[in-house]
Amino acid sequence: MRYLDHAATTPVRPEVAELYVRELTREGNPSSLHAAGQAARRRLEEAREELAAALGAEPAEVIFTSGGTEADNLAVKGAVYAHPADRPRLLVSAVEHHAVLDAATWLGERGLADVGLLPVTGDGVVDLDGAGAAVGDGRDLALVSVMWANNETGVVQPVEELVALAAQVGAPVHSDAVQAIATLPIDFARSGLAAMTVTGHKLGGPVGAGALLARRELGLAPVHHGGGQERGVRSGTLDVAGAAALARAVHLAVADREAEARRLAVLRDRLVTEALAAVPGLRLTGAGAPRLPHVAHLTVEGADADSLLFALDMAGVGASAGSACQASFVLTAMGYPPEMARSALRFSLGRTSTDDDIDAVLAALPEAVERSRAANATRTR
Repeated sequence: MRYLDHAATTPVRPEVAELYVRELTREGNPSSLHAAGQAARRRLEEAREELAAALGAEPAEVIFTSGGTEADNLAVKGAVYAHPADRPRLLVSAVEHHAVLDAATWLGERGLADVGLLPVTGDGVVDLDGAGAAVGDGRDLALVSVMWANNETGVVQPVEELVALAAQVGAPVHSDAVQAIATLPIDFARSGLAAMTVTGHKLGGPVGAGALLARRELGLAPVHHGGGQERGVRSGTLDVAGAAALARAVHLAVADREAEARRLAVLRDRLVTEALAAVPGLRLTGAGAPRLPHVAHLTVEGADADSLLFALDMAGVGASAGSACQASFVLTAMGYPPEMARSALRFSLGRTSTDDDIDAVLAALPEAVERSRAANATRTR
C-alpha cells in the first residue's frame, strides 16, 4: 500500500514511540505527593516546557488534552461559557473542522451563543472584508475561531491578518493549527492568538495526545469538571506518557520542518502537475491561495469520491475524500456545485513519502477516474 493520507494520521516516529513506551511503564500519578508522583510531575512539566519552547509559548499557556477535538471544544465552548453576556457572539469560518463547527452549532442550537459564519472566497480563504463586518465593534464577542490551514483542501488562512483585525476591538482569536504545525513556521507568541490547538498524530506523535495553548488572560470555563487539573479548566488524571510523546513529536517536527516542507512541496507539485496533464477534467482546489506543502486536493469532473477511493485502494493507493457519500461542506462553502463537491480527492504526504508513492498515484489515477466516471454515468441515467 502506498499511503497518501498523512493529513488523517501519520506514523509515529520511532524515537517518539520508544519514549512513549518507556513512559507507559513508569509509575506515579503526577498529582500524588509521594516520590513517584512528584517524579511523574517533573516529567510532565518537562514535556510542557519542551512543547512550549517548540511553539513559541510559555509553559503556563500549555493545557494538555486528549487531542485536537477536545482542545477545540475547550476553546470554543470554554470561551462562550466564560463570557458574561447571556448570549455572546461566536464567529467561526464556514470551512472549519467539525470539532469547531459542530461545537459552535451545538452552542447556537441551545441558545448559548449567537453564531456567525465567516464567508470564504472561491479559493477557500476567509474573506477579510466579510470578517471585518462580522466582527463589527466587538461587542459581546466571545471568540473568533479560524483554522490555520484547512484539513481538507490544505488552504492556508490569513491568521495574522484576522488577529490584527480582531485586536482592533479587543476580540480573542483561536486557531486550530493541527494541520499546519509540521510544515509551516508557527510561533504562538508572535501570532497574537489567544488560543491554538495542537495534536500529536498529525506530526509523528500518538493518537490521544494534544494540547490547547491558551493565554492566561483568555477567560475559559471548564467543559467538564473533576479534580481541577490544568489551570482548573481541564480536569482528569494527566497522561504523562502522552504529554511527553506529544512534546517530543512537536519538537522533532519543528526542528526539521523547513527542509521537510521543501521536500514535500516538490513531491506535491510533481503529483499535481503530472496528474492534471494526464487526466482531463481534474481541477486543483485553492489554486490561487497559499496551500500546505504536503496536501494536494483535486476535484474530478464526472466522478464521485467513493468510487475513486475504492478504485485507488484496489490499486494499492491510500488517499481520502472530503466527505463520504455526500457533498463536501467545505467545497460547498467555496461555491462548488454539488456534483463537484462530491468528487474530491485529497492526497497528503508525510515523512515516509517518496517519489515511488507519487509514481504509484500517477499510474493508478487515470484508470481509477475512468472507472468512477463510468459508474457515475450509470447511476445518473
